[in-house]
Amino acid sequence: MEPRLGYREPILSQYAPGCFVNAVGLTNPGALKSAEMMAELIIPKDRFLLISIFGSSVEEYVEVAKILAPHGDGLELNLSCPHAKGVGMAMGQDPELVREITAAVKAAVDVPVIPKLTPNVPNFAEIAEAAIAGGADALCAINTTGPEKKTQHGHPVLSNEVGGVSGKDIFPRALECLNQIKHLDIPVIACGGVSSAENVHMIEEAGATIFGIGSALIGMTTDEIADYFRVLSQDLEEGSNKAESLVRYDVDMDFSPVTLVRNHRICDDICILTFNRKVPVKAGEFIFLWIPGLGEKPFSALTDDPFTLAVINLGQFTEALMSLEPGTEAYVRGPYGIAVSPPKGSKIMAVSGGTGLAAVYQIARDFPNTEIFFGARSKERLYFIDECQAIAPTHIATDDGSEGYHGVVTQLLRQRLVGMEQTELDTLVFYNCGPEPMVHAAVAVQKEFCRDEQIFNAIDYMTKCGVGICGACNSTDGRRLCVDGPFLVES
Repeated sequence: MEPRLGYREPILSQYAPGCFVNAVGLTNPGALKSAEMMAELIIPKDRFLLISIFGSSVEEYVEVAKILAPHGDGLELNLSCPHAKGVGMAMGQDPELVREITAAVKAAVDVPVIPKLTPNVPNFAEIAEAAIAGGADALCAINTTGPEKKTQHGHPVLSNEVGGVSGKDIFPRALECLNQIKHLDIPVIACGGVSSAENVHMIEEAGATIFGIGSALIGMTTDEIADYFRVLSQDLEEGSNKAESLVRYDVDMDFSPVTLVRNHRICDDICILTFNRKVPVKAGEFIFLWIPGLGEKPFSALTDDPFTLAVINLGQFTEALMSLEPGTEAYVRGPYGIAVSPPKGSKIMAVSGGTGLAAVYQIARDFPNTEIFFGARSKERLYFIDECQAIAPTHIATDDGSEGYHGVVTQLLRQRLVGMEQTELDTLVFYNCGPEPMVHAAVAVQKEFCRDEQIFNAIDYMTKCGVGICGACNSTDGRRLCVDGPFLVES
């Protein structure tokens, strides 16, 4: 019923190719807000929206179910999350409680009810039979196994320390559980390490009706996911097994150490961190900085040699970075994202605010025909100006007029565009990076003069996993910044 922030990052770790441990913490905005958001969805007639719900009591399951059932085609009962205290697996290991929850929700709603069952029980069939006794319309098998702890450099990676295991390692357990309930007359959604047509045939033989795929999609762009399912469908029709070759077993989530050399404070809430070595990053890519026990966050590298970050205090993690002492050992993973690739012969205008300057500086560094626009509230919040001016024409705007143009950076940008000929405007490519209001304001100005396909935006959405699976960085049209961006063409 209530909103849950979930766990701090890291929430996902890969311990072997295609094998993961995760603890997201059931992040959600609560039942009422979820219902409000889902009421705006238009579900195609050939699609089935299955809404996953959970609770800490029978009564809470029922309450949430009543709120959300009108907005979907079915309800999945999460009776299997292995790392959230007091919910999920804690309830799903008790056959009588599984039966009671299923029966109570079934009596309260008029859509199909599908319990998602935990594999972390000695007798999986007993739990499945209890769900059927409660009136389940179908079963989902299985959720992650565990919980387990995975470490790097002597530290647990997940902020929760333990998490559920997914991916190829749990496929044998998924098959084992399916075979235990093969005799039951009920539709089954099978998931857990499925990645190929061969896997699908194996779970069909074990009695599954529908299959779900999750971990196999890690690292794929939206277009690559579409290609993957197209090939998988073709495999199932023609008896081939080509989709497996599209799975990104090359995704690297390992951390490597860096040591802080200097923490230069720009103002009360901005600092520049300089580390002891190079971390290669192309323009448009980003990395994650991890401090064990504190968490991790994504950053564009201000410079790659030496590795340097611009940090603004926006929360618990970045507040700790403000006072990080030289000599501190931290860890980085990446780079992630798609490097920018402006058309040959184009002129680039890179517009930034806050820490967005880091991404903009990279672009000017790698592409000589660039102009930088940088906005801040006041002169004291400006940084790295000399370095920018050394590589590109740099236009500064401050809200209070204490440096450069007196006003917001998008007004300064408009002044620059007004004086350009149409032939010049046609060669422009814009890269906007910074807080969402600034980016939207920049786009509004740019659309007065140029086409949508000339505009690319990187908005400071929350990015958690970095490999496209958690959904935290979804843009409004569904593209994920971490794998489709971070610079996304205006649409």
